[in-house]
Amino acid sequence: MKKGNVIVGQSGGPTSVINSSLAGVFKAAKDGGVDKIYGMRNGIQGLLENKYVDLKEYLKDGLDIELLKRTPSSYLGSCRFKLPEISENEQMFKDIFAILEKLEVKYFFYIGGNDSMDTTKKLSEYAKAINSDIRFMGVPKTIDNDLAVTDHTPGYGSAAKYIGSSIKEIIRDGLVYNYPSITVVEIMGRNAGWLTAAAAIAKGDDCEGVDMICLPEVDFDIDKFLAKVEENKTRSQVIAVSEGIKTKEGKYVCEMSRGDVGTDSFGHKALSGTSQYLCQLIGEKTGCKTRSVEFSTLQRCASHMASRTDVEEAFIAGSKAVEAAFDGETGKVVIFERISTAPYQMITHVADVDKIANVEKKVPMEWITSDGMNVNDKITEYIRPLIQGEMTQIMVNGLPKHIVLK
Repeated sequence: MKKGNVIVGQSGGPTSVINSSLAGVFKAAKDGGVDKIYGMRNGIQGLLENKYVDLKEYLKDGLDIELLKRTPSSYLGSCRFKLPEISENEQMFKDIFAILEKLEVKYFFYIGGNDSMDTTKKLSEYAKAINSDIRFMGVPKTIDNDLAVTDHTPGYGSAAKYIGSSIKEIIRDGLVYNYPSITVVEIMGRNAGWLTAAAAIAKGDDCEGVDMICLPEVDFDIDKFLAKVEENKTRSQVIAVSEGIKTKEGKYVCEMSRGDVGTDSFGHKALSGTSQYLCQLIGEKTGCKTRSVEFSTLQRCASHMASRTDVEEAFIAGSKAVEAAFDGETGKVVIFERISTAPYQMITHVADVDKIANVEKKVPMEWITSDGMNVNDKITEYIRPLIQGEMTQIMVNGLPKHIVLK
């Protein structure tokens, strides 16, 4: 029996495999003999409001764990809550640690992306400052694939699989009629274009592939873009763009039609409408029929299209975080190291959270074509191992069965 209890939370935007990481934390903690395994409701924000559950009361057996691995979104709920600096509001940290002490928590796990790792970093720093023996571990998650140090991030493979599959279907649809049409597909990605780059994997012996891929790593030139469209206006085109593409002046393309956009608690602008704006411009320039497609939340919640590799690695990330904490690690994040691409081989390590929090990993420029309007084979070689395999869904009345915390 491990001395001290476990608490785990989920934060930021969900993915189709974030619950598999939760399942990994839960099973490893349970197998390790932990008495109480608490789940924060709505992340650290919910914990501050004393909202938590005993997960053993809800996850009763192996079937529940298998359902959890196949259920999209965040089982415990999520939040977008930025912890202040310790010097700005130490009382908030005192409140959090008082709750953890009340629950006799010795192991704290936070599943999330860049902003969530910032939370893990601040809590582990405060624990060190007050000589607390609570161990804090980050479990990586983000469809954006922009966490530093790690080869890739759980959530990305499944989102890439959904994007590649959907792009193939859109391309087939666009070739139905004997007149040209232009479809602009808007894909998530604020500052890093990993998701949009996944549109490249659609190309194969049964698919022509997309005509352009525009990433936020490259300044977006509207005139150059429209000229490229004009060159090929006699045939149907499908173009993939990141929601976060910006001009060389630093202005988001979506702001050109919407004007000022709001921000969240982390200061991130709300991005949407890029494809609609570009379709309007293309229609005016070419006179062609245009269609705007925004994948929006579909790319992060499509568990029916989840990659088995991604689900399994998400589970491993949760399990390895628990193992590391039990071995005495704190202030660390589980990371993946790729040993080989063909055949695909991966191992895990832990890295200091301060090397990951608030650092964005972007698509390498050498993986982007010289004109800045597409990607090369290096990105497809990188992505393909991450999308392999399918998860058999547990079906009820013709639809996938999910587990829901009530």
